[in-house]
Amino acid sequence: MTKSKIVKANEKIAEKVVGTFEKIESTVVGGYNKIEDAFVDRYLAKDGETKADAKKRLKKEQEKRDKEAKQITQGNH
Repeated sequence: MTKSKIVKANEKIAEKVVGTFEKIESTVVGGYNKIEDAFVDRYLAKDGETKADAKKRLKKEQEKRDKEAKQITQGNH
């Protein structure tokens, strides 16, 4: 069974839409990461700490806060 012209046209449109979305997504995420890196380096990194080290430290601190908040929430129920 052959595909109709409409189905073929829709597939081409879908491919272009998905490709365009992926390009936009990549650009936005890349831009965000640059901003995030600059912010961490400028405002959150401690003396002598690299961006990567600062991000790891911040992630651990956030996980600790999340765990404590979860414990408090569970304790109230």
